[in-house]
Amino acid sequence: QVQLVESGGGLVQAGGSLRLSCTASVRTFSSYNMGWFRQAPGQEREFVGAISWGGSNTYYSDSVKGRFTITRDNAKNTMSLQMNSLKPEDTAVYHCAADTDFRTLWRGSSLYWGQGTQVTVSS
Repeated sequence: QVQLVESGGGLVQAGGSLRLSCTASVRTFSSYNMGWFRQAPGQEREFVGAISWGGSNTYYSDSVKGRFTITRDNAKNTMSLQMNSLKPEDTAVYHCAADTDFRTLWRGSSLYWGQGTQVTVSS
């Protein structure tokens, strides 16, 4: 019953920045750990990062550490992904996910997923 909608994707040159947002249609947003995954055509889904339900703990894949930052605003039922120093290999459809269990989330087994937003980084 949790609906997740991503926005903010687009085309950007290498080295540029984008900010993605995920809005959740759920009353108890603060009960859910939130995360970002990405998938390029012909490739497996890849974990990007996650943030705990309270917002105090974050986790990032090695490929994006130091470049991407996840934040959340429980009052607005939103989670954001600030992406800096973008590389062509960051090109993918980015999906947000939600689950009440953090381990289930970062293992890629979240119960709830958004429809995705396209990020394209040109060389």
